[in-house]
Amino acid sequence: MSHSDIRNYALWLLGSREHSTHEMRQKLLRKGFEEEGIALIIEDLTSINYLSDQRFAEAFCRSKAAKPLGKQRILNELRRKGISDDQTKQALNSLDVDWFELALNLKQRKFGDAVEQDYQKKSKQMRYLLYRGFGYDEVRYAIEEDSAEQE
Repeated sequence: MSHSDIRNYALWLLGSREHSTHEMRQKLLRKGFEEEGIALIIEDLTSINYLSDQRFAEAFCRSKAAKPLGKQRILNELRRKGISDDQTKQALNSLDVDWFELALNLKQRKFGDAVEQDYQKKSKQMRYLLYRGFGYDEVRYAIEEDSAEQE
């Protein structure tokens, strides 16, 4: 297959959403393209800024914070997609997100506004928020914050 076939397929992939260079390489390999041609196309698309790991990381962070997921889960998912920790941290810092409030909103949406007194139920809330990637301080804030006291 020719370089234009690889390039056209890569551009078609980029038409639907941002991709990391790692993701793009994997998808092109699965499609049956040769590594040598893939490397050239990735280099070309990166040089003209059609393919950008930083832009991908920023879009991914925005998308996942809106779900919401916490910083640790986003960091882990981006690692699996071949994004460096530095690029991820830069992307996370570009977000205007209060992670404590995000954790609290998620807890309230999932479990209600009341502060749980039962140890087992409180533990369940904690495990859920930790699984979603929120840090321990954010989780503690979310499960102990009494929204009635704020009014």
